[in-house]
Amino acid sequence: MNSNLTSHNLIDIDFKEIIYENRPCLNVHGKPAEGLYNAWIILNNPSQYNSYTTQAVKEVILAFRKASNDRSVVAVVFTAVGDKAFCTGGNTKEYAEYYAGNPQEYKQYMRLFNDMVSSILMCDKPVVNRVNGMRIGGGQEIGMACDFSIAQDMARFGQAGPKHGSAPDGGSTDFLHLFVGVERALFSCTVCDPWSAHEALRYGLITAIVPAIKVDGNFIPNPLVRIDKWSSKKTGEIIFGLPKQGDDLADAKSILKTGEMDLSLLDAAVEKMCTKLMMTFPNCLSKTINSIRKKKLEHWDQNKESNRDWLALNMMTEGRAGFRAFNEGSKGNREINFVKLRQMLANGEPWNEKMLDTILPK
Repeated sequence: MNSNLTSHNLIDIDFKEIIYENRPCLNVHGKPAEGLYNAWIILNNPSQYNSYTTQAVKEVILAFRKASNDRSVVAVVFTAVGDKAFCTGGNTKEYAEYYAGNPQEYKQYMRLFNDMVSSILMCDKPVVNRVNGMRIGGGQEIGMACDFSIAQDMARFGQAGPKHGSAPDGGSTDFLHLFVGVERALFSCTVCDPWSAHEALRYGLITAIVPAIKVDGNFIPNPLVRIDKWSSKKTGEIIFGLPKQGDDLADAKSILKTGEMDLSLLDAAVEKMCTKLMMTFPNCLSKTINSIRKKKLEHWDQNKESNRDWLALNMMTEGRAGFRAFNEGSKGNREINFVKLRQMLANGEPWNEKMLDTILPK
């Protein structure tokens, strides 16, 4: 490489909470293309479902800028360690123990979060989200900021905001309706029921899915969801991709116990996507992607600052309660008492420690 080229990076950084790797870009014959790479930006917090801390957010911002400025990089692959989760959003322990009740601090954090989303949307290289597991909450938002999403078919997609004291204003209220339509976006963003990978593909949220479960050495599709029928003969309801129930679910769980996770098909699909991107004129590719990204940016740029202000102030009330409940509650008991909260508010009771003690999980 020409040693006289000017570096446009803001700062050199040693990544500590994420992994940054340049991996060879493969040609159409599956061989490394000399001097060309894909930048892999990898969230590395699997014990907490790859939730991002404040430090990780800073590193993701700088990682996307580094990839943008690297002349040898063809595409960016944004993914995470393990097979359980791509990302479940912000680190709820940090939220509950530091940001809850501190709106001025959370506002500064949201500046970083907004910059992270913008760094994806404004990356000079196409961004492929390798969805290695569940993509929930803020993870869904940074995933939608990417240009393409390829998922293993055990992954789930969805929101968490109104269930845990927030609104999905880190991108979902800006982006989701562009993928799936307004009414479906409203349903997902409010009641927070997750979608299977098959549903996400059917709704137009992602680019492709591949199997990830091997039984007796052979890949099988996600056994937990219905893919044998498009609709119910009794009701006409579309059931393709919906969770199995009853005996069918029990049988599916038995199959899972005999299987093993293998993400090799996911890796192959991601590499194939990057190769397809390599086989284009780079400036024409960049212009095309940026023109389509504008549809996301129109909403994002219009709303991100006012959303940041609201999310910060919300940390004094519902955010404070919701994140504490998730952090302090036991598994299966991480939500507040919603009925009691509504009853207390209906009686005009103020947000104070008494209210929190009453509604937090016991």
